[in-house]
Amino acid sequence: MALTEERPRTNPVRRITRPDPAARSRGGQRFLLVGLALASAYSLFPVWWLIVAATKDRTALYQSNGLWFSGWHLWDNLHQLFTYENGIFLRWTANSFLYAGVGSLGGTLIALATGYGLARFRFPGRGLVFACVVGSFLVPIALLTLPLYLLFSKIGLVDTPWAMLIPCLINPFSVYLAKVYTEATVPYELLEAARIDGAGEVRIFFSIVLRMMTTGGATVFLLAFVNTWNAFFLPLTVLRGEQSWTLNLGLYNWSGKRLESGVDLTSLVLTGALLSIVPMAIMMIAMRRYWRTGVTLGALK
Repeated sequence: MALTEERPRTNPVRRITRPDPAARSRGGQRFLLVGLALASAYSLFPVWWLIVAATKDRTALYQSNGLWFSGWHLWDNLHQLFTYENGIFLRWTANSFLYAGVGSLGGTLIALATGYGLARFRFPGRGLVFACVVGSFLVPIALLTLPLYLLFSKIGLVDTPWAMLIPCLINPFSVYLAKVYTEATVPYELLEAARIDGAGEVRIFFSIVLRMMTTGGATVFLLAFVNTWNAFFLPLTVLRGEQSWTLNLGLYNWSGKRLESGVDLTSLVLTGALLSIVPMAIMMIAMRRYWRTGVTLGALK
């Protein structure tokens, strides 16, 4: 009898397959791109509808498809918009630029100075002051409109540019943003070096701090400009005459004439609304260079 060698049995090795990290990353990127595409479409849909509606006359506005063009009457609508009531639309636009531009510029300077003081100076009650700042921007502006109106009525500022400019100069949320940005970009060592060289506090703020806070200042200014440009309840309360109205308030008045006097100004309202978003788009594009160049200004070498 032949003897055969018995070999030990070996269990087969089970291979554990793990998901490919690259494939998982590609799947996450696709999901993110789809989400961004949907969000962009949702955001741009009202703008597209407004562009299409501004090119129609009164008849096509009510009888044609609201998402596509029907004739081209944009130039006629613009001519009627600029000539209606002796060009009152241009006056409203100038008022909006005055309130939003001057008020936001002054409010940004005050906010940067206040935020810098809260972030880099030690004084008694600093924590209480900062707590009041944080608590005050949590209060809706609508709750402050009536007290502001009563105050401005007593000092004779109702229906004047100051009734819009003074509230724009004081923005607690801008102060909070300026304080946070100062703490992140303005180091103590640089300020101490400037003081050792003999620079005063005012010179340090305007020559060093403001240049390092370009990005934060641009953000504060843009947010304040958009907020003032889109303001409605405050100008509705403190502005009375048509010559001092803002753009939004004037367009609101035109939209109500259809019910009051039977005059349908819907085409002019939509065309004016389209033009009202152009300054904010230009402001956003113009501020991009400050965001790009201001990121590295706070770095120490």
